[in-house]
Amino acid sequence: MIADDIAALFTRSDGTYLCARWGRPLSPIVFGVEEATLQVIKGAFEAVCVLAGHQMAETDPELGANVMVFFCRDWAELLDVPDLDRMVDGLPALVTRLQAADANQYRVFRFDRDGSIKACFIFLRMDADLANLPAETLALSQVAQSILLWSDNAFTDRSPLARLDGGQVILRPEIAEIIRAAYDPVMPVAAADPSHALRLMARITAAKQSG
Repeated sequence: MIADDIAALFTRSDGTYLCARWGRPLSPIVFGVEEATLQVIKGAFEAVCVLAGHQMAETDPELGANVMVFFCRDWAELLDVPDLDRMVDGLPALVTRLQAADANQYRVFRFDRDGSIKACFIFLRMDADLANLPAETLALSQVAQSILLWSDNAFTDRSPLARLDGGQVILRPEIAEIIRAAYDPVMPVAAADPSHALRLMARITAAKQSG
């Protein structure tokens, strides 16, 4: 990928550039799934954190859990989750928008003062499309889309995942490279200037040369 390709992944529909990574260890919690699926999702978080060189923790000292994954059959179920309206501003209006759009997934991010990701709420409505996905595929896709703040259009036309000849699903190599580069200690935790994409490209190139 060239720098323009990378920039496109962080350029939002309003034309602004914004990339942010997590500034604190991830402490995920999952609602609405069986134990086996829970372990698959946590395994995906662990794998992507290893790729990024980032940490996980049992709890966040401020929030308890800072990644909350909610599975539901109908968006209206979110309105019955205790205290969720206190954690997600404008929850009733959000539910109405998701219902009107017939959406099956949505992510809400919160940020620390330095611009780094502080928390992420992942909402999944298990329609036929999501229900037909293997748990490993669904989990890896959601973790990949929450480990960085991507553009709202980043993966509308192409998944962040790729399938190997043997059927195994992995992160697309270029997406894995961007995640690894964004978490390089020399990179800022958040950037709003498109020149940031050039720095990501430089880190990717340097990693390839040293590897």
